[in-house]
Amino acid sequence: MSHPTLHTRICDLFGVQYPIVQTGMGWVSGARLTAATSSAGGLGILASATMTYAELRTAIAEVKDRTDKPFGVNLRADQPDIAERLDLIIREGVKVASFAQAPSKGTIAVLKDAGVITMPTIGARRHAEKVAEWGVDAVIAQGGEGGGHTGSVPTSLLLPQVVDTVDIPVLGAGGFHDGRGLVAALAWGADGIAMGTRFLLTSDSTVPDVIKQIYLGKTVTDTVVSTAIDGYPQRVLRTEVVDGLEKATPLTRFPKALRNAIEFRKLTGTSWQNLLREGLAMKRNQDLTWSQLAMAANAPMLIKATMVDGQPEVGILPTGQGVGVIDDLPTVAELLERIVHEAEDTLKRLGA
Repeated sequence: MSHPTLHTRICDLFGVQYPIVQTGMGWVSGARLTAATSSAGGLGILASATMTYAELRTAIAEVKDRTDKPFGVNLRADQPDIAERLDLIIREGVKVASFAQAPSKGTIAVLKDAGVITMPTIGARRHAEKVAEWGVDAVIAQGGEGGGHTGSVPTSLLLPQVVDTVDIPVLGAGGFHDGRGLVAALAWGADGIAMGTRFLLTSDSTVPDVIKQIYLGKTVTDTVVSTAIDGYPQRVLRTEVVDGLEKATPLTRFPKALRNAIEFRKLTGTSWQNLLREGLAMKRNQDLTWSQLAMAANAPMLIKATMVDGQPEVGILPTGQGVGVIDDLPTVAELLERIVHEAEDTLKRLGA
């Protein structure tokens, strides 16, 4: 039995033992990592944005074969087959649907009617207010230290702002990696923490070892937030690839991005019709230029090159700034046990 302070609203809402969430990282959060997290008492989340519908169906089945604990699926609200994916997770009894971008009111309503918990990630107080008004059940407030697409407000400022603004459970993300951070998040009023990089760097993660060793050798100053990858601010490891993208002009960047977008279409089995429809929707909804659109379609292949193929020389390595304080590869079970023990020791030290 853990310290009562560590049993928060999130534990009851998700049906988990610990207020710790493993985020849905594209190419990283597969069935093995998701199931390991849920089995260890946290909430694992499958990343489905880089999966076909068939692959998502198979991954959900594999998670259910590996654990009987609650888990979630991360979705992209603008995918052409989002309605079919919602039907699938509802039918399969998935506990949580998470979103990197805010889902529509209609999507939230569909999930709520089916009893699926909806949890978007936000990077600003006004975004939290908006989705709370739309009826989401919880939010992840990710500060600028977070990996992948991220905002500019530090976690230490964003999290208290969001907690003071909404009355739904809030999880903190961005820079969390240990039990002291969990206690800090609770002190700011959050109901728990969500982590990506810390779960990526576990032995249960399927990321190739050669890539993991690159991460383990980095410091807190070895990351950069770049808009050259897909047009949006994204925190990644600083590499020659990233430096090259930063220096490239739209004229030289566009042809390569277009080739990789075509390759991504082949990999995912997306038809030309759906690729065009999805691209036009992204351009319209996100106000992208044609160059930014090609970059957005290109980005998944650059990340796959590292996270799946183990080729750092041609790919992108998304990461949170906390990578600089991580130096080992525990199992997920060992990691969660360590975090909980550290949190309990911290609470005792504070006289809680």
